[in-house]
Amino acid sequence: MAVAAAPLRILIGKVGLDGHDRGVKLVARALRDAGVEIIYTGLHQTPEQVVATAIQEDVHAIGLSIHSGAHNSLLPRVLHLLREQGAGDIALFGGGIIPDEDVPRLKAAGVQMLFGPATPMQSIVNFVKALHVEH
Repeated sequence: MAVAAAPLRILIGKVGLDGHDRGVKLVARALRDAGVEIIYTGLHQTPEQVVATAIQEDVHAIGLSIHSGAHNSLLPRVLHLLREQGAGDIALFGGGIIPDEDVPRLKAAGVQMLFGPATPMQSIVNFVKALHVEH
């Protein structure tokens, strides 16, 4: 009898002082409905809290929503902390209000994907499901 693969586990959260959470909750629901196990950290998390939770919950990836304009500091900080704590294999993706000109630098730093406000939910689900295939 074959053993079923472990479910895909994704941490979804908001970092910084951003209080806009409607979109991130919709993403969490779409992923959950697609069979992904979701750990939602809620609002006003620090990068340190997000990374600690991701490691504790043994997630495959972290998805962060940022609307505060702090993406150029918060996303690289999360990546740094993951690497520093030996968890660099946890993928990081993001979404929210991120200007096109910032995307190449964030991807070069290690952010796997960035999704804008008009991204279809199925595109995010497909991206996350593909992460599981890679691991």
